[in-house]
Amino acid sequence: MAKPMQTILVDTDARGVSTFTLNRPEVHNAFNGQVVAELHQAFLEADQDSKVRCVVLRGAGKSFSAGADVEWMRAQAQGTEHENRQGARQMAAMFGAIDKCRKPVVGLIHGAALGGGTGLTCAVDIAIAHTKSFFGFSEVRLGIIPAVISPYAIRRLGFSQAKAQFLLGGRIVGPEAHRMGLVHYLSDEPEAVLQDVLEQLLAGSPSAQARIKLLARTSYELADPTDFTVEQITAARAHADGREGLSAFLEKRPPVWI
Repeated sequence: MAKPMQTILVDTDARGVSTFTLNRPEVHNAFNGQVVAELHQAFLEADQDSKVRCVVLRGAGKSFSAGADVEWMRAQAQGTEHENRQGARQMAAMFGAIDKCRKPVVGLIHGAALGGGTGLTCAVDIAIAHTKSFFGFSEVRLGIIPAVISPYAIRRLGFSQAKAQFLLGGRIVGPEAHRMGLVHYLSDEPEAVLQDVLEQLLAGSPSAQARIKLLARTSYELADPTDFTVEQITAARAHADGREGLSAFLEKRPPVWI
């Protein structure tokens, strides 16, 4: 890594699976300015690292993340308007780096994932949660709003459900989170589910996965995605991975990326 991390543990295995562990267990991995900056840096670097195939985001200790550190938020509120705005922009950029990372991002959630922790759950591509994990957009009960995480929550939950949860601010237990689509997998053995998900991801083409992330995001945002989707499939077919994948299938062999 270009700069040593103090609040994030980064480890990449021989498969190219890079694990980012939020490492402030004494405060349930609540994030402050340093966590935001380091997580942002880690995802930017993973995006550019050809050895990284996918990223796993998890938390050390009893919780995934209790969201933004309340003392940090209070300090921002007491700063100048410029400082307050800059802090919000930095957080928005961090969530954007997760969302736009070209590598598949898997969240492994346990314990509390509240406020911004729920936001992280919504920003990752695939969320795996322990049955006893719990979530919630608790900002409203602190007199603030889930602003920078709202685009990811609305995409994950849909407009009506997201708005209701923003207003309610209550705890969402694991089974309910799974029912409403906040998490994709719910299990008493999430580590086993993670390994199955990683095996499936590693079987996919890296270039196709990067293109799929762009495709899903852009198709969702465009009023008429026809031209964009036509160009994307045209480019994918002409790419080396597209040709290799089709050849491997016809020749009944694994493609070179496995």
